[in-house]
Amino acid sequence: MLTSLSVCVVSLALFWMAAFTLWWQMHAWRTPETLASIRFEQPSGTGALSFSLLVPARHEQTVLEHTVTRLLESTHGRYEILVIVGHDDPETAEVAEKVAAAAPYQVRVITDTHEKKNKPKALNTALPHCRGEVVGVFDAEDQVHPALLSHVDHAFRTTGADVVQGGVQLINFHSSWYSLRNCLEYFFWFRSRLHLHAEKGFIPLGGNTVFVRTDVLREADGWDPECLAEDCDLGVRLSSKGKRVVVAYDSEMVTREETPGTLLSLLKQRTRWNQGFLQVYRKKDWRQLPTFAQRMLARYTLMTPFFQAFSGLVIPVNIAVALFLDVPVGVAVVSFLPAVTALVTFVFEVVGLHDFGAQYGLRVRFVHYLKLIAGGPFYQCLLAGAALRAVWREQRGRSDWELTRHVGAHLTREDVTS
Repeated sequence: MLTSLSVCVVSLALFWMAAFTLWWQMHAWRTPETLASIRFEQPSGTGALSFSLLVPARHEQTVLEHTVTRLLESTHGRYEILVIVGHDDPETAEVAEKVAAAAPYQVRVITDTHEKKNKPKALNTALPHCRGEVVGVFDAEDQVHPALLSHVDHAFRTTGADVVQGGVQLINFHSSWYSLRNCLEYFFWFRSRLHLHAEKGFIPLGGNTVFVRTDVLREADGWDPECLAEDCDLGVRLSSKGKRVVVAYDSEMVTREETPGTLLSLLKQRTRWNQGFLQVYRKKDWRQLPTFAQRMLARYTLMTPFFQAFSGLVIPVNIAVALFLDVPVGVAVVSFLPAVTALVTFVFEVVGLHDFGAQYGLRVRFVHYLKLIAGGPFYQCLLAGAALRAVWREQRGRSDWELTRHVGAHLTREDVTS
């Protein structure tokens, strides 16, 4: 009796967790009006705001020059670029100084002298040097559209936003089976899920293509230097203070990036993000959100690593119990409820992959759909493993920053040779 009850409780919990996640993931596609509203409005008039664009770069000498060169092609008239390099990273510093020498009035190099390096410390190092009215953050491998700043400027002026979050899209879906799923994750997150969070008044911001009014950022004391998910933490703190966040996703305007180059690199990246979410949860800033619904959304979102870790441990046990132990037929049926949401999710992902290809003019072939479906269980195992590792690291007090390296897999041949 106790075994049957446990199977039912766990199965129903997994079912509702998956159902909620799927519903939120589908937010942008619920109505044509919602889908149309997620885009940037076409800018009108000339830009009124000035921007300070921060580009932290650590061991990124391979991709940094292309990123800064691309930023210098911006059609907006008022911006500066601050490249932040470590004092112990001469290769990246050499590239940074090279691009700064080519555009001395727009590019400056800021040196981070912290003994222990991480992204939030680098960003905080540059914050006092920012002259712009808005601070924007980009990663060293980003491919940024020249018209993005004009669209962001227009969004600030027409909405009265304190923060504008633009879209980010991993693009090299063809590189590996997990790259395909990784790209689709970003597609759903930035095109749909973040819009729901902005609408509800609680949002874990993305790590780049995020723009914050400089006075708001300084009032918040910048980024938490010890947090492994400084972007999420900043979003939670600003949400808790009632700051207005606007999210816009436009396939033409998104910042293009590459997926991690190896499974181990992806595992470490996800571990860092998950552990960062747990750190933000423990800080309890989300408790200052004004409504119960916002606090529950925050609690659920920030505890996602626990849920993923729990699912990774429990699902195999639950299936084994239902298959090999003598339980009533009704209990066995209930135990397979999570499989129903998994099937619906697979269907939605197939449709999403087709939409992804159409949005970006990419050729999605039949083999890619097969890889998407076949790789699903393995990818979920990887995410569960990263969540378990994050919980273990957090319990052990290990918070060292595991860097994700980039090689420019998202760049075309023309990008590399231009």
